[in-house]
Amino acid sequence: MGRIYAVAAAAPDMDRFGSRSAHIGKLVGKPELDKVEILIYNANMELQNHTRESVAQLLRSHGINPTHQRIEIGLALFENPQHPSADEILAMVNARHTETSKATVYNTLKLFLEKGMVRELIVDPNKVFYDPNTSVHHHFYDVATGELTDIPAAGVHIEGLPPLPQGMVTDGIDIIVRTRPGR
Repeated sequence: MGRIYAVAAAAPDMDRFGSRSAHIGKLVGKPELDKVEILIYNANMELQNHTRESVAQLLRSHGINPTHQRIEIGLALFENPQHPSADEILAMVNARHTETSKATVYNTLKLFLEKGMVRELIVDPNKVFYDPNTSVHHHFYDVATGELTDIPAAGVHIEGLPPLPQGMVTDGIDIIVRTRPGR
């Protein structure tokens, strides 16, 4: 049987924007999932001052033609390092005086995903969020509020995974710990 342990966090890591992740507190290793004490942080908490030009340059650096709508969708994602849904991104973009369709947002998010600019977080079959933090990390998901909170990967170790099928390699491991208010 596999086990997940939380252990001491490593030193801050550089994210893809050159920011340092803030590690505050300590992690305590316990095998009981409902009793694990884990440092809660957002890996991209240092808010970047993104402009349309900086987002356009980020798109170019990923081989994406920076159209007006792609830049606006990028701004919605990178200005506030949260975990928005496609509908939330659509609302943010259209609040800025642009008329962007739902199809454009979904197609652009798919392109950003393919180019490695965002991570797709499927917390259940009806809830998909997009994470502009593509560094390796995991998440707490509050089922009552829908809030996602980052967990540093350095503090999570997995033991006892079954052998992979022949010819396969691990592409990644995403852990979403679902939480709810205690009684």
